[in-house]
Amino acid sequence: MFRTLGGGDLTINRTKATHPHSVTELCEEGGRLYANALRTGRIARTDVELAPCLMEFALLHPDPDDANWLRPVPPAIALAQRLNPIEREITDRRRLSIEMADVFEPFMALSAQVTESAHSISVLEGLDRINAALDLATAQCQNEVLAVQPSHRHPERRLIEALERDRPLIDRGVRIRTLYQHTARYSPERLAWVDKFTDGKVEYRTIDELVERLIICDETVAFIPIQDDRQVALELRHPGLVSYLIKVFEFMWSRAVPLSAGAPYETAPDGITNIQHSIAKLLVEGHVDEAIARRLGMNVRTCRAHIAKLATALGSGSRAQLGFLIAQSGILNQDHPTPGGDGSL
Repeated sequence: MFRTLGGGDLTINRTKATHPHSVTELCEEGGRLYANALRTGRIARTDVELAPCLMEFALLHPDPDDANWLRPVPPAIALAQRLNPIEREITDRRRLSIEMADVFEPFMALSAQVTESAHSISVLEGLDRINAALDLATAQCQNEVLAVQPSHRHPERRLIEALERDRPLIDRGVRIRTLYQHTARYSPERLAWVDKFTDGKVEYRTIDELVERLIICDETVAFIPIQDDRQVALELRHPGLVSYLIKVFEFMWSRAVPLSAGAPYETAPDGITNIQHSIAKLLVEGHVDEAIARRLGMNVRTCRAHIAKLATALGSGSRAQLGFLIAQSGILNQDHPTPGGDGSL
């Protein structure tokens, strides 16, 4: 049916009007007209012009006796017509799934054999996931935790929070051994914490240089960061890897000094302190000030102050000359005392 607007030639075909929706979202007008058609047995064509969806979804069909009328398709038949292709697709999908299962079934036994090794190294992304894995491992820990904690100039608040997380382990009688850098000796808060535990179950030692963080629980799981921002870490459960990392820890532990022992950075007879000896070694290896400070757990200003004292002790007037004088002096070949004073553990 056409309707003229304003007496002109512009017309709108109402039966061709767009009426987009799915059969599962039958419009209100379509639902009303279909219900009326079911009640009366037929409906005039003109009455369904505003709901062309009824014809699109085959809910109505032409009356064979009168072209001006439409008859409703029984809902059971209409539903069956809609469900048949869906059921065929479900049947096809089910057959496909069975075929795929038959193809992969022989490989399932092989997969089971490598499952343990496949899960022995897990990548943890994001601090929330890393902390959740650490919390779970420490909660399950029954015997010992080994930890390497480089300072990296973290705020003291974060260091104390980390120490507080040791409390549940300590209460359960778990042994804790933690390695810090010698700069940890300048933290009054940390020293005060360490003084609380004297039963031998908790030990803290320091060493001049640490590379990166390491946590090992019960000789079964280890955690190491793999990015400088510590947003990604590895959870290692491979027995060989964990055993190797324990040996690395024990190697450093045997060369470390109890945190409560002596004054740090004793001065040797040649006037070079332990820390300056460590800095000299890194200078000769070509490290810049920032890298040296990071590896020794101090800020750059403190590092440069030690470099200046080292230069004065060796009579150096330039950075280039300092490297030459360090190598020429032979101080890198000398044994310097540990912060404990006598080199003992």
